[in-house]
Amino acid sequence: MDVMIFMFKSLGKMTYVYRWIILALWGIASFLLILYAFKLPDVLSGDGFEMKGSYAKVQKIAKEEFNLPNNSVIVLFEKEEKVKEEAFRQFILKKLESVQNVEGLVSLISPYDQEGQLKGSVAFAVLGFDREFNDMGDILNELKMKLKSEDGIHIRLTGPALINEDMNKASQEDLKKAEMIGIPIALIVLLIAFGSFVAASVPIVIGLLAVGCSMGTLYFIGQQKELSIFTLNIVPMIGLALGIDFALLFISRFREELKSRDVKEAIVVTAQTAGRAILFSALCVILGLASMLVIDVEIFKTVAISGAVIVIFSLVIALTFLPALLSVIGRNINKLQVLEIKGSGEGVWHRFSKFVMNRAGILSLISFGILLFCSIPISNMKLSIPDATALPKEYDTRIAYEIYEKEFLGENHSEVLMIVRTKENDILEKESLRQLENLLQDLKKEEIVASVDSIFSIMGDLHYQQLYMLLHNDETKKKIAPFINKLVKGNQTIFTVHLNVDFDSEEAKEFVKRWEKNDGQIEVLLGGLPKFNQEIHDEISENFKYSLLIVFVSTFIILVLAFRSIVIPLKAIVMNIMSLMASFGLLVWIFQEGHFGFEPVPAIALMIPVFVFGVVFGLSMDYEVFLLSKIQEIYLKTNDNDRATIEGLSSTSRVITFAALIMIIVTGAFAFTGIVPVKQMGLGIALAIFIDATVVRLLLVPSLMKLMGDINWWAPKFLKKLQRANVFHEY
Repeated sequence: MDVMIFMFKSLGKMTYVYRWIILALWGIASFLLILYAFKLPDVLSGDGFEMKGSYAKVQKIAKEEFNLPNNSVIVLFEKEEKVKEEAFRQFILKKLESVQNVEGLVSLISPYDQEGQLKGSVAFAVLGFDREFNDMGDILNELKMKLKSEDGIHIRLTGPALINEDMNKASQEDLKKAEMIGIPIALIVLLIAFGSFVAASVPIVIGLLAVGCSMGTLYFIGQQKELSIFTLNIVPMIGLALGIDFALLFISRFREELKSRDVKEAIVVTAQTAGRAILFSALCVILGLASMLVIDVEIFKTVAISGAVIVIFSLVIALTFLPALLSVIGRNINKLQVLEIKGSGEGVWHRFSKFVMNRAGILSLISFGILLFCSIPISNMKLSIPDATALPKEYDTRIAYEIYEKEFLGENHSEVLMIVRTKENDILEKESLRQLENLLQDLKKEEIVASVDSIFSIMGDLHYQQLYMLLHNDETKKKIAPFINKLVKGNQTIFTVHLNVDFDSEEAKEFVKRWEKNDGQIEVLLGGLPKFNQEIHDEISENFKYSLLIVFVSTFIILVLAFRSIVIPLKAIVMNIMSLMASFGLLVWIFQEGHFGFEPVPAIALMIPVFVFGVVFGLSMDYEVFLLSKIQEIYLKTNDNDRATIEGLSSTSRVITFAALIMIIVTGAFAFTGIVPVKQMGLGIALAIFIDATVVRLLLVPSLMKLMGDINWWAPKFLKKLQRANVFHEY
């Protein structure tokens, strides 16, 4: 422990002595990194819901062996009543003719080539491209130029590449909107906290610097590894909140030390105290983020990597750049006073603490009741993978998707792509065809199977013997050869299974799990949205428990080392879990049930519970430690649990309240943005922090400290011996 004290003391001295060099180095580094930060959107692609599995394998086979397109663009045509049918037809054909030479186009299915693509005044065409998401930019721009609406006929484009492009665009707009809301309000809160414009401005600078440097670094990481477009929201959300909070804690202690010390001594002491607290805070958040790595889905890896980068930059800037800057500012930190701060408010908190302690039993029951009541809606939580409906309502991509879904897919419809392989090398041999027909008949017996497209349906519903005869007749063989060649490659063929349930229904998930098999005669690989959804859900549900285990065990160990107690870490973990459950319940109530002016949505984005848990568990544990560290410090001096709790709560409450308020404002600002999952994530984190900072920290912690008395500090003898060496005494 002495080593850590010495390390932070040395750090404080170094940042003071070499303050100008440190500022210069950070100035150069940040300037270069921020230049590349503006390029980060160019290297982001996809929603991050990619993983290894049957879906990815089928996609690869479909592309490489069956020449199915890599990306599809749906062109939606909608005519007004005044437009005649023939004029509508000629318009569609003319527009589709104009895109025939677009680079990368490998297929074009017109409404007049295939049944079911024209319904009254609405029609759609499907354009297939052999390009990846990142290579579709110029192609999409060309399509938008050539496929423009004209008088009486509207054209809208949608599809994965366009949704990805609009998600990227909306993310950038959301970032600007969140910053315009969050930063000014955060500045006002900091002015109330410090009274000085100089002191209030520094945390904002620290937060923006951390975000800019992190985004610049992620640009280079994005060159080597695919990063989700949600990185644009994750980094500013976590970075601004952490950067401002770290600076708030550091500056608060620095200003206190300046009352009795010179600038150099104040920097050294602040580094020894607040610096250690910031290190612990960063460690807690990184552990929460790192727990996501056990889930083998790219978006969680993106969040873990992006989050780790922003936490590390926030930490390093807070421990080097910030003390160097404060060394230069010195006593001018209190300049430009705009509010007079009269005392720290400890008297109010002292009276409140005594009020809680005197009613510990009833208030603990009320607190538990509030948390349990808020958790009730969680039983109705439905999780789904974000699609075009995650975009703002006014986006053409979303409008087109919703029209296409309503007019041509219906509410209960999904498709499963099956790659079927037989043991024989030639799937068109009679025995192989018999096996395929048996598979087909078994599929049709399923209640949720509406129809199946296969080689048996190219000329009506053929029996395997009829198909075999057609394939061995020279005249018919030539007629059906183009269709057979599309659907058959060696010993494998494609079945397209149409289900009469949604892709994210339990029935669809059970179907795709049941039908993937290899019995030695026939191997069936499944793809399509139902399989994609099932694999993602299973990966999260199967591995999230390991994420929880990593966070719980690592947090428990750290807290045991910090407090030399077994009871306090267990209690802190349980309270954190309860506050998170309450925030998830409120999230369901607000978004799924549509309260507080939010439009009801069918489901919460699949990644939100994992994100909120990973980020918030570390942050809320951070506040818990600030409070409990002070309580323990006083308890070790007085051996009076009640006095330690009252004084600990009263002396830490002001700074922790402002820190929590900053976190709520910065993350909560994202609730007013356009992308639904980003709204849910921002509000989810803000709610969790709010519950933790009010119900848990103000009521539950002191109540339970009172009720449990000296039991709070129980520990085995070997831990007791080390108790007085605790390094986490802060305030």
